[in-house]
Amino acid sequence: MSFSPEQARRAAAELRQGSVLGEAVIVSTCNRSEIYGVTSDLDMDASPALESYLAEFHSLVPAELAESVYRVRGRAAVRHLFRVASGLDSMLLGEAEILGQVREAYLNALEAGTTGHVLNRLFQSALEVGKKVRSQTEIGTRPMSVAFAGVKLAERIFGRLQSHTALIVGAGAVSEQVVEHMQRRGISRILVANRSVEHAQALAKHVNGEAVPLDSLAELLVTPNIVITSVSSTTPIITRAVVEGAMARRHNRELFVIDLGVPRNVESHVGDLYNVYLYTIEDLTRIVEENRRAREREIPRAEAIIAERVERFEEWHAGARALELLQLLREKLEHDREEFLRKHLGTLEHLTAEDRKRAERLSRELLEHVLSLNEPASRHSHESSWAEQQIAAARALVGLAREKP
Repeated sequence: MSFSPEQARRAAAELRQGSVLGEAVIVSTCNRSEIYGVTSDLDMDASPALESYLAEFHSLVPAELAESVYRVRGRAAVRHLFRVASGLDSMLLGEAEILGQVREAYLNALEAGTTGHVLNRLFQSALEVGKKVRSQTEIGTRPMSVAFAGVKLAERIFGRLQSHTALIVGAGAVSEQVVEHMQRRGISRILVANRSVEHAQALAKHVNGEAVPLDSLAELLVTPNIVITSVSSTTPIITRAVVEGAMARRHNRELFVIDLGVPRNVESHVGDLYNVYLYTIEDLTRIVEENRRAREREIPRAEAIIAERVERFEEWHAGARALELLQLLREKLEHDREEFLRKHLGTLEHLTAEDRKRAERLSRELLEHVLSLNEPASRHSHESSWAEQQIAAARALVGLAREKP
């Protein structure tokens, strides 16, 4: 169900052209595809049409979507987007990537011209909410993956990693993820050793590192600041004696070891050596679990920020719709005034040119007076439900068609 950026632009444009939506933005990430839209008729339920379009676009039978589709409207839709942008609706609570993905989706739609004043305001507000949640809570500050937890521990010991070297022993998936995180944090040199020379060379090429022979671990351990092991072995391949010898040649310079092997690749007593910091996969998993609980404790603070911004958006939306209504009302009354004068002044042949001008002026003043009676409603603009009721009542009273988005 995913959309490429080009597919998202095309789909949003087709939904607008088909009059299903007046505005549209499609957000598509690794685990979600969402259509945000504004209908021309606020009472219209666009879900059936959107689901039918989704199925057709992706060559599926509509029934296949039944258990995967969720539908939210109005205020709930606003809150949903704000939670998405804040990382509260992600598989990984507080993930940082989603805010950038929401931004890219919005800019993609903006460039394609499928947004309007409602979705522009909505997505700009969502990006502000996401930034505020991240700056005012700790929802996204603690590592939530074993790989990233290892990197953060390394930074706790060494500070910045730019002038440091990492040795990767083995070519496991998690160790590769650790290296990729270290690359993003600017580590200067990566050495890769593996029983299979081909695998070592392949991983070294992938991470822009150097393949080194796995002949003598004692020799390999002299150079790096960080060692990551992930080797299939029933017994530890790095013993206390080997590390003791390496530390002597290193003049006891700090050595940070992440043992991702199951069973362990490094003897547990290695961690007892001076200036050697040893963490196992169990240690990192425990840290991640503690971080998850810490992030969950931040949810109420994040939800409070979201609730306040949802209310603010609803106030703006009600005010914007009221202004649109006043504009439609002005246009309708102006048209009716002109028709009335044309119909009746034409039958009053005895009126002078000055009389006709005076009648025109008085009718305009009456129109402005009627429109000014709507001004007290602004005192209630903070009550969005009240404003919605008044807008609906006003439309019914003057027989206006619903506004276009």
